[in-house]
Amino acid sequence: MKVALAQINPFVGNLEENSNKIISYIRRARQMGADLVVFPELALVGYPPEDLLLKPHFIEKNIRCLKAIKKESKGLASLVGFVDKKKDLIYNACALIQDGQTRDAYHKIYLPNYGVFDEKRYFTPGAHRPFYGFKGCTFTVSICEEIWSQNFINSLKGKNLDFVINISASPFHLGKIAAREKVLSAAAKQLNSFVLYCNLAGGQDELVFDGTSEVYSPQGKLAACAKRFAEDLLIVSLDRKKKYLTKRGLVKEEEEAFSALCLGLADYVRKNGFKKVVIGVSGGIDSAVTVSLAALSLGKDNVHALIMPSPYTSSGTFGDAKKMCHNLGVKYTEVNIEDIFNSYLKAFSPFFKKGKTNKAEENIQARIRGNILMAFSNKFGYLVLNTGNKSEVSCGYCTLYGDMVGGFGVLKDVPKLLVYKLARYINKKEGRAIIPNSVLQRPPSAELKPNQLDTDALPPYQLLDPILKLYVEEDYSLDKIVEKGFKKDLVRGVIKMVDTNEYKRRQAPVGIKITPRAFGKDRRMPITNRFFE
Repeated sequence: MKVALAQINPFVGNLEENSNKIISYIRRARQMGADLVVFPELALVGYPPEDLLLKPHFIEKNIRCLKAIKKESKGLASLVGFVDKKKDLIYNACALIQDGQTRDAYHKIYLPNYGVFDEKRYFTPGAHRPFYGFKGCTFTVSICEEIWSQNFINSLKGKNLDFVINISASPFHLGKIAAREKVLSAAAKQLNSFVLYCNLAGGQDELVFDGTSEVYSPQGKLAACAKRFAEDLLIVSLDRKKKYLTKRGLVKEEEEAFSALCLGLADYVRKNGFKKVVIGVSGGIDSAVTVSLAALSLGKDNVHALIMPSPYTSSGTFGDAKKMCHNLGVKYTEVNIEDIFNSYLKAFSPFFKKGKTNKAEENIQARIRGNILMAFSNKFGYLVLNTGNKSEVSCGYCTLYGDMVGGFGVLKDVPKLLVYKLARYINKKEGRAIIPNSVLQRPPSAELKPNQLDTDALPPYQLLDPILKLYVEEDYSLDKIVEKGFKKDLVRGVIKMVDTNEYKRRQAPVGIKITPRAFGKDRRMPITNRFFE
């Protein structure tokens, strides 16, 4: 039995392109002698289709496209994720196509409804588990969430299946690949059958799908694995007598994050029709990593940097900003904002003369830079990449309509300490100091007033990031965080900053999710809220 796992990168809503891609992979699998070719969850429509599923004409078109796929599925069988419709109900479905006909359509039974998943909003759960005979083998089909359910595994025990196929659209986050491998290995051992897992690859808005399609032997050993963060066609021959010893190398957190961010950024730019991006490069660590990710994933000719010094910009950061652009081969434009800033101060002088200098004057500088970035975007059609990181966004250490502007937030879900790890990884990967060592060593600063440091407003990131992880990602209470060894006043202050800045996060650009719980769909807190610890 020779099975092909078609790990494709579909385009949400682009039914014709997705259909043509599926057909091309069917042809490739046929040429390679496959008996069965498997596609990911909702491969025909892309994942997640969200409220496109509320459009009846979208559902009908997806069914018409499936008919075109059926005509090509001759000489081998195909499993294709699509949206099925029965009367007025729709289903997250997997079509088994054989000899140009739909032999069966399995409807997903376990519908996830947490985090980024809203499947109960759209789909009706299926009612029957299918068991198929093919080429002398028996197998069943499951969709994404189901392979993670022990109830699902228990329902298959004693069925003497040769293999279990799982088609997935499983979004990436740090640690997800390792956790998934344990689940798939355990399922194979419990069922004493091969487990074949076919996952999407690609970026869709804030989500990234890592691919990493895999096959596990009945002994729970990794028998074959596809590429990470790329399309692939994995061909595997299933043989119970063979001893599988395939091992996947260990991958560090920063390497996984780098791959996910590059794929998420490249697909967002490509799928939304942009040609180039523009980034404000300050000489600080966040913009350094953002411009590096952009140049490495999009190509240096598709990245334009703006260096916008103010009266408070140090010669060190100014020099590093230019040096970094030179190191990457990125074109940059220098726009000094001092005269613009002075014009603002002059215009406001009748109103501000009695007050002390405070955040108003600081934020004016950030908003001037935001205006300049958006002007370049409007004039030349560039996508503005936001450079804010998760630590800052969590605490509201960012300026509305200033450094928060942008069409896409590359580091939105990347904690500050991980930003530094990414910088070091980029230099190591490229074999040279693209990001100057001075950027890595300089204390972080917004440089909006003399001698300013991030620690003037925030705890040191070595303390802040672990607290944010416990509170934002794991929902720990104040007391439970204190039990981890943090001072109560420190924790209370961090929690207050997170809770009182939800209104800012609602106005932030969409950004790439790489942690188990990102702001946005993962964490939906009310802005008007009196539940404070």
